[in-house]
Amino acid sequence: MQRRKFLTTLGAGAAGVAAAPFVSTARAQDTIRWKMVTSWPKNFPALGTGANDFAKRIGELSGGRMQVDVYGAGELVPALEVFDAVSEGTAQMGHSASYYWRGKVPAAQFFTAVPFGMNTTETNAWLYQGGGMALWDELYAGHNLKPFAVGNTGTQMAGWFKKEIHSLEDMQGLKIRLPGLAGEVMNRIGATALTIPGSEIFTSMQTGVLDAADWVGPYNDLAFGLYQVADYYYTSAWNEPSAILEGTVNLEAWQALPDDLKVVVQEAARSANLAMIDEFTFRNAEALRTLVEEHDVQLRSLPDDVLKALAEASQKVLQEQAGSDPASKKIFDSYRDFQQQVRRYTDIGEFAYLKNRAMVG
Repeated sequence: MQRRKFLTTLGAGAAGVAAAPFVSTARAQDTIRWKMVTSWPKNFPALGTGANDFAKRIGELSGGRMQVDVYGAGELVPALEVFDAVSEGTAQMGHSASYYWRGKVPAAQFFTAVPFGMNTTETNAWLYQGGGMALWDELYAGHNLKPFAVGNTGTQMAGWFKKEIHSLEDMQGLKIRLPGLAGEVMNRIGATALTIPGSEIFTSMQTGVLDAADWVGPYNDLAFGLYQVADYYYTSAWNEPSAILEGTVNLEAWQALPDDLKVVVQEAARSANLAMIDEFTFRNAEALRTLVEEHDVQLRSLPDDVLKALAEASQKVLQEQAGSDPASKKIFDSYRDFQQQVRRYTDIGEFAYLKNRAMVG
């Protein structure tokens, strides 16, 4: 464990004095310098730049007292080792997605995306008003981590497919990149879901390792050039109706911060969360036009029998996950109850409005 090696302040360094771990962080005149490791390619649109934005906001809101250096996937640790790196203290912060840790913390999956679950607005309401953040804190405390929501992609696409899907039969044996709970659902209907880093999707599609791939949505998918390795883009969102981007802080580093800087990190996370939602809303629309009009991408919707099978399998997978351990049950019960409560208004408000808006073109 390297938890106590990383909080060195510039103030103590300038004086030539070896500072005791965490002690000097309470001095307002010192600059705290942290490392943030991420699961994204350096400066990748929205995801990588979202991590940069989070770090920048911390620096600005702290008046320069706290500086965060951001590392892309593979620069300091591999993309799928962010959780361990922050937990162990290799870096003080991480930026990733919680469903990548399903093998270590199965209940963490609920804090990225739930198939046929809540949309982005509903998800944020659960986190900030419905007790979701407290459950996330409780879950991660045992792993020496403090979590934050630091972004959301909004509703994601169902993915890129090399062949057109006409029926449930066409899904049998299909190898698709799809992590988290949705990946397990896909396995149940006869496909094979794989979890691989985003940076490997293009090559895996090109070489035949994958027949299909979920990534994010038009903005990020265009950046990866996925239209070059698959002709069909499926719009039937079911897998990630909302996808939280996770920020993590080593718990010992967090506890050592003075209270005002804890507030800085919290508010930087909250504002970075909203900023990413805004960016995806605009950029996805812009990128979708480019994909269709300039690259002749074929938009499709999954057939009804496929969606029905996915919906039925989702219910089974979620119930099984909830029954697998106490933490999963506690979190899923909270998530499900909040979804049932909030959709009473969403269905007669937002959903009804969107249907009505379609009448005016």
